[in-house]
Amino acid sequence: QVQLTESGGGSVQAGGSLRLSCARTGYRFTVYCMGWFRQAPGKEREGVAGIDSVGMTTYADSVKGRFAISRDNAKNTLYLQIDSLKPEDTAIYYCAIKRGNGGCLRDRLYTYWGQGTQVTVSS
Repeated sequence: QVQLTESGGGSVQAGGSLRLSCARTGYRFTVYCMGWFRQAPGKEREGVAGIDSVGMTTYADSVKGRFAISRDNAKNTLYLQIDSLKPEDTAIYYCAIKRGNGGCLRDRLYTYWGQGTQVTVSS
């Protein structure tokens, strides 16, 4: 059974940083994408960062230069470093995993999701 558990969210002031983590258990496929998505109140879910099984990363234009996705395969953990936080980054952040490379920011392709972690940025 696949389980994804996010942590690291919180309330910060604009300009601050956070590091989100996503611990993964139970996933056995060797070719996959893992991604970070977010959903703000009243808005659709959007993909912000993805990484595939060969380490290729992709980012939404809105977060390039401020967000960095990485993973520790030994710990089965995905990370999202968020710097220079803005109030518009306020959202619930989810990690997800899907089989196969490609389309790492397309949320509808993903099969397994975590429960989310709240990020709140005050001005």
